[in-house]
Amino acid sequence: MASYAFILIGLLAALLYLLLTQPARKSATLLVNSGPLFLIVTGVIFTLLRLGVIGVPLTFVGIAWWRRIRAHKPVTSSKSRKSTVRSAWLEMELDHDTGELDGRVLTGRLAGIRLSSLSEDELLSFYREIQSDSDSLTLLESYLGRYHPGWQDRAQSASSGRNGAANAGEMSPQEAYEVLGVAPGASREEILEAWRRLIKRVHPDSGGSAFLTAKLNAAKNVLLGE
Repeated sequence: MASYAFILIGLLAALLYLLLTQPARKSATLLVNSGPLFLIVTGVIFTLLRLGVIGVPLTFVGIAWWRRIRAHKPVTSSKSRKSTVRSAWLEMELDHDTGELDGRVLTGRLAGIRLSSLSEDELLSFYREIQSDSDSLTLLESYLGRYHPGWQDRAQSASSGRNGAANAGEMSPQEAYEVLGVAPGASREEILEAWRRLIKRVHPDSGGSAFLTAKLNAAKNVLLGE
């Protein structure tokens, strides 16, 4: 019986460690997803310890919680549509369905690492590292502004004067397709539909980014010949 108690303590310690070492939004997701399993395992252990008066209710609560999560889990398409914008340092992706923004570092000491896996201190250190590239800097500012509100107060002063404009003449058709997240050869209607949907998500008036808005407008103009 002592072994069951050690297993329970070990599971609880592991869960607490994960919750305390992950970003807040990831910890919330972890708690929701692992909570039912933890209750079920705890209930089974209590039952094996002949404490069924506690174990059986915990098991039923865990099963009911798990079923509720499955019932409310949104059905996602196996082909998630994403828009991609690249700069010298970053490759940013905007998920069409969820509106989630994430990025991957393309070069330097953090090459290959996703922004969502970095702490705020690491992001701010990276921010200072890429000061010489305005496009990369503006992309990173978009990410920081969405997931780390008030980051400017904790960052060192940086160079100013960036207007976030995107030059349509420098964008290739292939990049334009990636920015809008449409397949090569998409019709005019498909291009406009993707542009309208994405522009609502990233427009500055909605708390988005002037740089991403300019990129979307440039991509639309390239593909439509405007």
